[in-house]
Amino acid sequence: MRKSIFYTTMFLLFFVFLSSCNNKSKTDENKTKTDTATVNEKIDTVVIIKHIPVTTKKETAYKKEERKKAKNLNPLPSWNNTKTKKTIIDFVTTVTDKNSQYYINPENRIATFDNDGTLWAEQPSYFQILFVFDRIKELAKENPKLKRDKLVKAVVNDDLETVRKYGISGLGNLMSIAQSGVTTDEFEAIMKKWIKTAKHPETGKLYSQMVYLPMLELISYLENNDFMVYMVSGSGTDFMRPWSESVFGIPENHVLGSRQKLEYKIENGKPVLVKLPEVDYNNHYKAKPVSIYQIIGKKPVVAFGNADDDIPMLQWTMSGDGKRLAGIVHHTDSVREWAYDKNSRTGELDKGLEEAVKNNWLIIDMKKDWKVIFPYEL
Repeated sequence: MRKSIFYTTMFLLFFVFLSSCNNKSKTDENKTKTDTATVNEKIDTVVIIKHIPVTTKKETAYKKEERKKAKNLNPLPSWNNTKTKKTIIDFVTTVTDKNSQYYINPENRIATFDNDGTLWAEQPSYFQILFVFDRIKELAKENPKLKRDKLVKAVVNDDLETVRKYGISGLGNLMSIAQSGVTTDEFEAIMKKWIKTAKHPETGKLYSQMVYLPMLELISYLENNDFMVYMVSGSGTDFMRPWSESVFGIPENHVLGSRQKLEYKIENGKPVLVKLPEVDYNNHYKAKPVSIYQIIGKKPVVAFGNADDDIPMLQWTMSGDGKRLAGIVHHTDSVREWAYDKNSRTGELDKGLEEAVKNNWLIIDMKKDWKVIFPYEL
């Protein structure tokens, strides 16, 4: 039953990818680039704040000094000076002021971020789905016999109509081939290689370049003010952990995602964990606050998402006492990124906008609030 739920969920994501690919036309260069002069005008005041992750309770004198310097820099430099930026800075300033009635002790400064569509792009589909396709093609090169399977052959040939006909069982086979039957160490190496080399199908940029610079700055700003930042996503934990720190500055033990079952084995005299084609935990929607409580053990005081799937995490965050901050990233920039919300096949945002307005959550308008979206614009 749990295996069926896992494949059903992944099939929905898979269908999104197929639909978006079938309808995809060649990307207009204006989709991801703006005029050079305009970009220079927008970012001439941007100064990247050095990321200084919190790794231990007792920091070195050097790290304390670096964090102190970072606090004195202009926070969120790639954000426009809108009400949104002011709200974030006012919140952090208030809850870190020991003289404030809303002061929050450092041990309780928990911040959670969704990943897809919140920290990096999610169009034309979730990046983990794109990874599965890349992985299948790579395996078929290494072992041409795999192409005897009609489904694998369809993936290799980008015959998406044929792939779709295989439905849920076909997706299960693809997931099994791409992400199972290897040890956790082997899969980590696979992911590290992929994130360094794989490129987005529309922009041609590395996936690590498809991150949102304003959100990287927000993570640094929070950590420099002694917040502990966690990534809470429906994507696979093993998919995200190998690059979470190098791409986002979030330690791998601060990543909470969906999990595959693992089996302990002894191979060649060495204990290993082998990935199985079954779900252990599906970290979507209502499951997000559950995993936060079970793994972190504390309710966040800050939470950011971008889709209806993040509503429970934001609701639960705001249900606590004291001053709290919940935010929705609204994709409104059709030139530098993609504009979508209610009718999107990926990252649908419908009820989330209603909840944000009703509950006074922060709505981050990409077009209005961000000077720069992707680091490569610099």
